[in-house]
Amino acid sequence: MQRESLLMGRRAAIWGMAKRAGGLCGAGALTSALNIHGVRALAASRAVPIVETKYGKLRGSVRDGVYTFRGIPYGASTAGRNRFMAPREPESWAGVRDALMNGKIAPQIVPAVGSGPLMWRQQLRESVQSEDCLTLNLFTPGLRDGRKRPVMCWCHGGGGYSYGAGSLSEFDGNNLARRGDVVVVSITHRLNIFGHLDLAGIGGNEYADSANAGILDIRAALQWVQDNIERFGGDPRNVMTFGQSGGGDKVSALCAMPSAKGLFHKAAVQSGSTFRTLVHDDSTKMAESILMKLGLRADQLHDLQNVSRDRLLSASAAAQGERPLRFGPVVDGHILPGRPFDPAAPGVSANVPMIIGTTATETTYMIGATDPAVFDLSEADMRMRLKKIAGDSSEGLIDLYRKNRPEGSPSDIFFAITTDRQMRRSAILQAERKAAIGKASVYMYVMAWKTPVEGGKWRSPHTVEVPFIWDNINESAMLVGTGPELRPLANKMSGAWLAFAHTGSPRTPGLKWPTFTASQRATMIFDNQCKVVNDPDRNERLAIEMSLTPGSA
Repeated sequence: MQRESLLMGRRAAIWGMAKRAGGLCGAGALTSALNIHGVRALAASRAVPIVETKYGKLRGSVRDGVYTFRGIPYGASTAGRNRFMAPREPESWAGVRDALMNGKIAPQIVPAVGSGPLMWRQQLRESVQSEDCLTLNLFTPGLRDGRKRPVMCWCHGGGGYSYGAGSLSEFDGNNLARRGDVVVVSITHRLNIFGHLDLAGIGGNEYADSANAGILDIRAALQWVQDNIERFGGDPRNVMTFGQSGGGDKVSALCAMPSAKGLFHKAAVQSGSTFRTLVHDDSTKMAESILMKLGLRADQLHDLQNVSRDRLLSASAAAQGERPLRFGPVVDGHILPGRPFDPAAPGVSANVPMIIGTTATETTYMIGATDPAVFDLSEADMRMRLKKIAGDSSEGLIDLYRKNRPEGSPSDIFFAITTDRQMRRSAILQAERKAAIGKASVYMYVMAWKTPVEGGKWRSPHTVEVPFIWDNINESAMLVGTGPELRPLANKMSGAWLAFAHTGSPRTPGLKWPTFTASQRATMIFDNQCKVVNDPDRNERLAIEMSLTPGSA
């Protein structure tokens, strides 16, 4: 009788968790995921977890029913002769390897910390940088319990491909794994000059992969998932990739990589719909400029492998200061056959359903982070700035946006127009092209919730949706503040992403989210009151399209 009472108590606790989850997966999926196997998962031994991978045994930790493994190597060190080369498998090890601490982060120049949404950069400043950085963190609610859970693989952002790490506390998957009965994997990989220096046009076949080494790292991490994730309670046939900002750009690139086909089955692009993938002519010019800064000739490329990390970073920063080029994946006809989603969505991922969206005022962060004057623009300042951005079309755009926002300040108008031109239009175009294939569903959203931090000046900034999707609002007060409205929104957003991971649809009992089509353009507006709007702000969308020159998306 005592054992039966204990079991009933555990079942009641799990049912309470399921109810708090707000119906994550719809159609009883959460019930089958947790109700049948949840008792066994949550009542698993509290002993230190040890899992044997393809390369050796790992010792993790357990907290609140979630098993965590940090700093797992999915590739060998990229230093020395491996610098600028495609990733190689990690060496196997004997005995049991501790997976208790985050791995080292990729070499990078961390921007100024700032305040509000920028505070997360402080973690990067406190992290140790190394070229031995191909690691991942993994969170799972169950081991050796017979379950095959969806796997959610995170691609971090950070200045496109410039900085960042998958090991930041904002990307701790404990809450997400426990809430949705999923396995969460967060990836750290090569960035900037180390991940995307295009030496192929200078050094030939030996450096054929140098321009895309960073995105090949992510592919290698996904291959590690395929090879090992079942041992952590995950399903290699049900993998979702998701990423924000530069991470969304990385997800878009993966969708166009033939070698990544079959390694993931769902994708979410958050504020990262980018079409301007580099081509060899531009990336080769960047490489030539960097070699000149380093005082090296084309026949001295091997000497690059002995140059210090700091000197490489300084040379690349100096070269970028002289020409408006950036690092990122390069169209090479092989690893990346063409620009992702341009002129059409890639056929290689035609059957992969997608979530695509942005925040309502991306540029409060993207411009305001380095130019705080934009938060207090005069009418004249606003018009002058938009004239430089939108040319002769700026006056018509201002009149239209002001008509729709009669109470809006000059700064409000500036943020609305620049967000739509720089980010929102690209997201819509990506969704249009994905929907045009007609082989998998696409779901569109706008995160319109406004953060109250610093008097509300940031509105709905770039990155604001991340704590809600990760269910890490308590850990992200510097970005989202505190208050009773946070929990319901986090339940809805994390619930939608978890439902998508389970089923390929973000619909939940509490969130009816239709697919995006060219005719209806259904868009989920996330706010304290979530709602679906068909073709929101249609007149503004059309005006932005008219103001953009061909090929500028």
